[in-house]
Amino acid sequence: MPFGFYIIMAAQFFSALADNALLIVAIAMLRHLDAPDAADPMLKMFFAISYVVLAAFVGAFADSMAKWRVMLISNTIKIGGCLMLFLGIHPLVSYAVIGFGAAAYSPAKYGILTEYLPHRLLVVANGWIEGLTMGAIILGTVLGGILVDAKVADWMTAFELPLLHTSDQYSIFAISFLYIFAAAFNLFIPDTGVDHKPLKSNPLYLVRDFNHCLKLLWRDKLGQISLAVTTLVWGASSTLQFIVIKWAEYNLNLELSKASMLQGVVAIGMAAGAILAAKFVSLRQSVRVIPLGIVLGLVILLMPFVTNTTLAMVLMVVIGCLGGAFVVPMNALLQHRGHVLMGAGHSIAVQNFNENISILLMTGIYALLIFLGLSIHTLIILFGLFLAGTMYVAKRWHEANQRHMETASRLDDLP
Repeated sequence: MPFGFYIIMAAQFFSALADNALLIVAIAMLRHLDAPDAADPMLKMFFAISYVVLAAFVGAFADSMAKWRVMLISNTIKIGGCLMLFLGIHPLVSYAVIGFGAAAYSPAKYGILTEYLPHRLLVVANGWIEGLTMGAIILGTVLGGILVDAKVADWMTAFELPLLHTSDQYSIFAISFLYIFAAAFNLFIPDTGVDHKPLKSNPLYLVRDFNHCLKLLWRDKLGQISLAVTTLVWGASSTLQFIVIKWAEYNLNLELSKASMLQGVVAIGMAAGAILAAKFVSLRQSVRVIPLGIVLGLVILLMPFVTNTTLAMVLMVVIGCLGGAFVVPMNALLQHRGHVLMGAGHSIAVQNFNENISILLMTGIYALLIFLGLSIHTLIILFGLFLAGTMYVAKRWHEANQRHMETASRLDDLP
């Protein structure tokens, strides 16, 4: 890999590290405000809404200038969201601003890979990026769990620094430096030399252009499968974050600071799965991993029966490994098809639009079911069956597409 790729990874690592640490701190802040349990998944909903609302614009924005510049601007917006949290603005509102920065960041983060690297390296690059992101999730959730721990909170506030009065402010102050580190690495990301398209000033043009790109990807036989699968998986993984915390509190009697660390255990498995996928699955073979999604849904059904912490950690690693090995090849395929059809930034914006609609719907349904009083065990069973079922439908859909393309190919060969 060229040296610039490692600079991209470093920038992504610190930004993802801060995002995940801040999520745990934001959940703790909601608890301090005596918010209802349904407010926890609403954090993810407020974070994801920007991806959906701004989808028509962020792709064009990412393609209008050097990707490092887009990443720098986006990290600055995230720092602004941290400042809002620091000043006591409600966590849901502040986290929505951080989501705004993340929505602008994502097309540049993934789009630069397709600009900077040949397509033969995309699965390997995605494996590294996703593996590193999983590492950031591990450390971020651990860091967030440490920061919200009562003993650590007492230790931090003992410093009595100017302008810092509460443990939440100390936590946010520490996390803001991670965004600053990410912004510093952004400055050293190389320019890929790709010509950039001037940003259109007419928003209606951008909406029509985005709608055209959306249709292109959904009509492509490989693009539609990879888009459908990643859409479902990212919605499911966001919901699983909150399921794991609530399950750990209920089944394992762990408080938030400890329960959040089980998310890090899932991420260890995802990192391992991502590395294995990068090593053994080529771009051409990527659709063959779809059955792993069915297995993942079935393994999740074991969660209600686990009450031992050691066994729970093993189960979380297995769930993470299946998820990582499954999603990395599908992500790489989607990025490749999108880059071929419409350009990197537009492709990632379409992907984010679909995936974050899934996040909004799935976390919203989860929040509603929590509000209605369903037990965590019932929610886990419904979740696992839903995931296994939809992955089975995706598998049959792909097989039907393959038969259609083979038939069309034979007809083209007729004299």
